[in-house]
Amino acid sequence: MVLQARNTRFGACGSAMPESGWVASQNRYNFGLMSILPTMYLPDEAATRRLGAVLARVLAPGDVLALDGDLGAGKTTLARGLIQSFLGRAEPVPSPTFTLLQAYESGPTGVTVWHFDLYRLTDPQDVLELGWDDACATGICLVEWPERAGDHMPESALWLHLADQGAGRSAVFDGNSSWPKRLNGLAEGLAA
Repeated sequence: MVLQARNTRFGACGSAMPESGWVASQNRYNFGLMSILPTMYLPDEAATRRLGAVLARVLAPGDVLALDGDLGAGKTTLARGLIQSFLGRAEPVPSPTFTLLQAYESGPTGVTVWHFDLYRLTDPQDVLELGWDDACATGICLVEWPERAGDHMPESALWLHLADQGAGRSAVFDGNSSWPKRLNGLAEGLAA
């Protein structure tokens, strides 16, 4: 698999803009100055699933992964790879577009992965009716269409923006200062 580390900063409306050298980025949802995090190129769907599997080893209870991108950008594909890796089996992982939420419990650890798809929400307050606060506090939350959660998205969330790029897609990470150390070695994990 070919991974290209590119240096990126967010421009107007969160569009990724290549730049030489690593730079701090400002999250498009106004969480303030963010840390330097990796950007990579995923050449195909299999690479997107592998990134999810690698992230499954990084995330812990209380973590929120905000999956940002247009329709068809690979958010559910990445979530599928993460959930299947977390569970240790190839369980079906449907998109929760209509149910809004799917929960997956890992047997021995008892940790629950909460997969939210907020596409159909019209009011950010509606996330509270889905058990949002408990899920974010005790489980691992994957959130598609995170902007629809409004102010309920925790500032500690790791943001992953997926966008079409040529035949594949770009994956641009953004988050607070706790994430760089935790994501160290991410590209190497994908190549393995």
